[in-house]
Amino acid sequence: MEKTYVIGHQRPDTDTVCASISLSYLKNQLGFNTIPKVLGHINNETKYVLNYFHVKEPEYLNDVKVQVRNMKYNKNCMVDEKTSIIDAFSLMQEEAETGICIVDESKKLKGLVTLKELAKQFINGDHDLLKTSSDNILKAINGKMILQFQEEFDGKIIAAAYQSKTILENIKLSHENIMLVGDRYKVLEYAIDSKVQLIIVTGGCEIDEKLLLKAKENKVSIIKTDLDTYHTSSHLIYSNYISSVQMEENPVSVNYLDYRTDFLELMEKLGYTNFPVVNKSLKCLGLIKSSDVNQFERLHVILVDHNGLSQSVDGIEEAIVDEIIDHHNLVNAGTTVPINFRSMPVGATCTIIYQMYMENHIKIPKDMAGIMLSAILSDTLLLKSVTATEMDRKVVKELAKIAKVDILKYGHDMVKAGFSIKGKKAEDLLEEDIKSFRVNNKFVGISQIFTMDYEDIASDIDTFINEIDKMASGKFDIVIVLITDIEKNGSYIFYDTQSDTLMKDVFNNLEFHQGYFVKNLLSRKKQLVPNVLETLEK
Repeated sequence: MEKTYVIGHQRPDTDTVCASISLSYLKNQLGFNTIPKVLGHINNETKYVLNYFHVKEPEYLNDVKVQVRNMKYNKNCMVDEKTSIIDAFSLMQEEAETGICIVDESKKLKGLVTLKELAKQFINGDHDLLKTSSDNILKAINGKMILQFQEEFDGKIIAAAYQSKTILENIKLSHENIMLVGDRYKVLEYAIDSKVQLIIVTGGCEIDEKLLLKAKENKVSIIKTDLDTYHTSSHLIYSNYISSVQMEENPVSVNYLDYRTDFLELMEKLGYTNFPVVNKSLKCLGLIKSSDVNQFERLHVILVDHNGLSQSVDGIEEAIVDEIIDHHNLVNAGTTVPINFRSMPVGATCTIIYQMYMENHIKIPKDMAGIMLSAILSDTLLLKSVTATEMDRKVVKELAKIAKVDILKYGHDMVKAGFSIKGKKAEDLLEEDIKSFRVNNKFVGISQIFTMDYEDIASDIDTFINEIDKMASGKFDIVIVLITDIEKNGSYIFYDTQSDTLMKDVFNNLEFHQGYFVKNLLSRKKQLVPNVLETLEK
């Protein structure tokens, strides 16, 4: 069954991680094959939750770009370097390929032979030389082994095309030779006495017993064939090892993990037709050709806790989005086909996933209930946020029963474990949970930091503001930061120094300044983002 990744956004928080895990569990119970993944390091709060309920942390997913391994390539178009030329050529014809990969016994890539090189070999090659195995010879000439003293033959072919007297007087034979001869007793005897490597007796001729005994004494191998000398000679050259062809050694290959887009650039740059496919150990996996580039499989994904492609995994535009489960405002998430899209104005994605369990009559195990409960408590700030709904409160109660935890005590311990900022650098805190928005060609980054240790930031506030300014001069034009104190039920606001006027307009307060504390401001999504975007649009 096709594998599908369930993923949250690029900056995984407790809701996005727990939603990925719990939805994947639900889908698998319904017969699908899904795997939860994360797109970044999980925070301390989420680690606490997963450890508490003994749930394995999802593995990291770097991207969903199409790779060479997702493309159609010929996994059969390779032969051992000791395969005969004719067998290699036959495989190329059978597979309808113009090239073939040459590998050693461990499948390591040794070279590439194309029809062009084979044609040169057939027309211009040295047809007097033979280097091949006895099996290749027997197959090429439909021969029968009479005597055998070696597995491999390497020498110069001499065919008895002259009169016997001419051969005996003018042609010097040695162990370096392979002799082709018919029913010629004197020539056969001369070849055996010269201790040639191999005698191929053509025309189906019988061999005198005395000659066989002498050949055995001199360790001369003998093969018999029904073909005549001419056809034996022409067939014999095709029994040579394919490695004897003037092949392209160290050919340009592609790794099966290479991206398709990179392969397209390489192909266009070089103009080649055939490329061996290898793994990181240079083991050959097959052959890909230029005409295969548009035949590939896309990865399948389900998005949770986000619906904007800019917030999702790298290469999302190359994947197939099967489904989206989210509780945020809708952004541009164009798909090529209709999909299941579920969005509800609730405090957390896991509230929606709970409803999906109920609708599908799937029993929620204790560990899944625990992480879903944690996600809702986290995203609604222990149900204190304005984003918390009656549905969230109802679901929290039901999940707490299954997870067997006290909501207030467990929630407080979870928050305490996750909100500590001791020892963290300002730049890391700012990047940990930042959402990006684009308004009137301006890129806005709005970060939210939850803490019970605000004094740690306040003690070196200049460094903190400098880091905000750095971000605003880099990938963002405007950067706003909420430092949310759960116990004080509000947030301290910081921003880049160029946005002082903007922030006064957003809060309609001429006295507004860096570090201003706004009572009851807990939700970035509902209480800050709309005002910022509306002010910028004006």
